Amino acid sequence: MSGAHTMVRTQMAVSDAVFLLAQGQDLDDLKRRIENAVDLGGRFVSFVVVGNREVSVLFSPRTSVTFSVETVLYDDRDDGDADMPYGGFFDE
Repeated sequence: MSGAHTMVRTQMAVSDAVFLLAQGQDLDDLKRRIENAVDLGGRFVSFVVVGNREVSVLFSPRTSVTFSVETVLYDDRDDGDADMPYGGFFDE
């Protein structure tokens, strides 16, 4: 074991798009909101992705969604705070 600090990252594939969810997402709540959007015939659902950026996706009964998890190296910037995005042109 290398002793490297790691964290669990969740990936969400929506139809042909893939999103890496930011830390701190309530996965059970996100799944419920997606299910509710589908039950209502289609609605936008917002969530925060790596980089602390908010994304809204239109979920409908035809939307395919898959979740998977992996262990990655720890990134202390990935805290899910959409008010403090990173990964832009001016970040180091």
